[in-house]
Amino acid sequence: MPTPDQPLKIGTRGSPLALAQAHETRDRLRKAHSLTEECFEIVVIRTTGDRVQDRPLKEIGGKGLFTKEIEEALLAGRIDIAVHSMKDMPVLQPEGLILSTYLPREDVRDAFVSLKYDALSALPPGTVVGTSSLRRRAQLINRRPDLQVVEFRGNVQTRLRKLEEGVADATFLAVAGLNRLGMDNLAQSAIDPGEMLPAVAQGAIGIEARVGDARTEMMLLAIHDDDTATRLAAERAFLERMEGSCETPLAALAILQGSHLQLRAEILRPDGSHVISAEEAGAARDARAIGLAAADRIRRDAPPGFFDWL
Repeated sequence: MPTPDQPLKIGTRGSPLALAQAHETRDRLRKAHSLTEECFEIVVIRTTGDRVQDRPLKEIGGKGLFTKEIEEALLAGRIDIAVHSMKDMPVLQPEGLILSTYLPREDVRDAFVSLKYDALSALPPGTVVGTSSLRRRAQLINRRPDLQVVEFRGNVQTRLRKLEEGVADATFLAVAGLNRLGMDNLAQSAIDPGEMLPAVAQGAIGIEARVGDARTEMMLLAIHDDDTATRLAAERAFLERMEGSCETPLAALAILQGSHLQLRAEILRPDGSHVISAEEAGAARDARAIGLAAADRIRRDAPPGFFDWL
């Protein structure tokens, strides 16, 4: 077990939300193993995605922008575990690392945030909406082609400041992030997944460790949530089969009811001009197969030329 002299080092990005997620991980481990806070050290690692704020993610490399430097520190032994927002995680991990643990999943929905309007449906034609998410952009244009969408990167605090400065009149944030920050009052409304299907793994925290680190594996097992793991197995299998990245507007949500799992998934053209959806269901033990089947169905249903932009 870790001690104050040899603490378990938790690697994380430095944003307020990333730190909140690292603190949640620390607190769950502390309570599960009856340890003090001094037995843990939170190590902040700045990633490429954090440093480059003036360009869309798709222009500078994709999902790995928020994980590369943290994973390098983990492989080098400078940290013992890494805490990630799962919607930022590539499907494949570097050799020697494993995503072994998931915390209980938070609210999966997108939050509509505005200083002027109380709901997406209340936006008049021509309203400027800011988002850095290619998924949200495509979904929004598909449903509301009368709106203007602008690039809107940054953490929660940065995006709120941009709203105050009038860069946009509305934006979207994950309800889970606002809840974890104790800022749920900022959401004017939560958007039903039937209206805007969330990102793969939205609301889930994953913990990455080194393969073969038996001490850490034992500690993490005590805080692992099986239901979240099952749901993400389906969603991330869909992502894998679709070869998804931040350049691909994908969405998926798995719902678990006892031993039954249902997956809804969709892919959109980046300009929002076309969306293809799929639903698959089956036994929870077949979660990965369900995700792969949803991707295969979408590929079969796609009209000729649909994937030419990839």
